[in-house]
Amino acid sequence: MKIFNYKWIIVFLFFFMRSNFLLAREINQNYLNYIDTYSTLAIEVMHKYKIPASVTLAQALLESEAGESILVKETNNHFGIKCHRDWIGECYYYSDDKQNECFRKYKKAKDSFEDYSSFLHKNRYSSLFMLDINDYTGWAIELQKCGYASDKFYANKLIKLIEDYKLYQFDKNNNLQIEYNTIVHPFGYVIQRKIYISYNGLLYILAKEGDNYETIAKDIKINAKNLISYNEIPQNSRLNKDDILYLEKKKKKAKIPYFKYVVKKGETMHKISQLYGICIKNLYKLNKKSFDYIPMEGDTLQLR
Repeated sequence: MKIFNYKWIIVFLFFFMRSNFLLAREINQNYLNYIDTYSTLAIEVMHKYKIPASVTLAQALLESEAGESILVKETNNHFGIKCHRDWIGECYYYSDDKQNECFRKYKKAKDSFEDYSSFLHKNRYSSLFMLDINDYTGWAIELQKCGYASDKFYANKLIKLIEDYKLYQFDKNNNLQIEYNTIVHPFGYVIQRKIYISYNGLLYILAKEGDNYETIAKDIKINAKNLISYNEIPQNSRLNKDDILYLEKKKKKAKIPYFKYVVKKGETMHKISQLYGICIKNLYKLNKKSFDYIPMEGDTLQLR
């Protein structure tokens, strides 16, 4: 009887130790190395294409086996994207779900990340871009619904990777700001103030506590009237901390992939025009609205 009990104790300990060993291996060094290598690239395409960096990294990790798959080594294809009819680049034939399937081949990893981001902007995946960029769970579920992969556990796998490796931290960097602590004005002045460049190439600053248009204009060596004109400042308006102020004329429409915007509570047409660097009159024109239109929470506005 004692032998029987000992046998079960040994079996229990074996499975207990084995399960702990597997748990310990969940955080894989290869995965960490891959994240360290490609997180900056994932953030770059997030800014350009409005796709959460966490989702991009999770998909890349899963599809590329953390950079160890044959496709990555032979083709720089980090997302397992097949050729399809519209592909005009190089091809690589490999047996995956079916025999001798055609996969896209890239010169470098960056090309793969860019093509993946463009690929998700097809009509098939349009529902993704109605989701909040910080809603990685929603994105994972919607990717599965849209048929990105046939694996019925695909969304769960992505979510687990995002949470195990804390990939959601990269989504917090979703305000594209390339920062210049010191910038030389075209006429030779050195400007000691942080200047940023937006996703669509416009230079801007963020207002500080106590700022006014005259002090900013003096710091930036720009005419105050031009500053007010560029930003279409409403009469008698006051500056608040972190308000965006462009240092050049805004665009006629938003840059791809910003097609639509769902209005949040309390937002004005001016605030939305500042967020996306669009002239207010063009924002009204794009949406066929008169100048007395006041956006309401939940309204959908065209940005291009």
